[in-house]
Amino acid sequence: MSDDVLLKNSAPTLAGLKTGSLFTTDFDAPEQLDRHLEQLNARLAGKGLRLTLLRCRKGRALIYVYRPQALQADLSRPEARRLLRRCGYFASNAEGLLHELILRLRGREAFPHEIGLFLGYPVEDVEGYLSDGGRNSLYTGAWQVYEDVEGKKRLFEKYRACTEVYCRLKQSGHSLEQLTVTINPKYR
Repeated sequence: MSDDVLLKNSAPTLAGLKTGSLFTTDFDAPEQLDRHLEQLNARLAGKGLRLTLLRCRKGRALIYVYRPQALQADLSRPEARRLLRRCGYFASNAEGLLHELILRLRGREAFPHEIGLFLGYPVEDVEGYLSDGGRNSLYTGAWQVYEDVEGKKRLFEKYRACTEVYCRLKQSGHSLEQLTVTINPKYR
């Protein structure tokens, strides 16, 4: 996995606009992938960013890029806690909840769509999707929208523009570290 792949798939998270991003990448050897993730985590830890391997299947790895402090804040909201409890999550903190998600991803074929909460999607949209399987959404962008379509269209455009700018800056010589924003948790 190159820095370019990481950047293209998670620029809004690197920029501090979004809690987390998810993408798949090919790999040849699991130990090589583990080493690469360790290296990326070492490079980006001071920026408040973490990469985690969620699951591997048939030479494809599902990678989660996230901001742990933002995740803790998102998953601590009462409406998110209620939804996660209804989905069978019982850990008391973001790290424990992420561990439960990983166990679900690795232990069964059905995809846990509550993962949207771990990506910073609004609770109402995750709830809407879980209720109807995505059949009655009002709009589809980075996720399926069930409320505030215009506000979310603006947010999706912000994510698209961020990715475009980050890719352009990377091509002009900026490093991944330079492009990853350091978030002071006091001001989030």
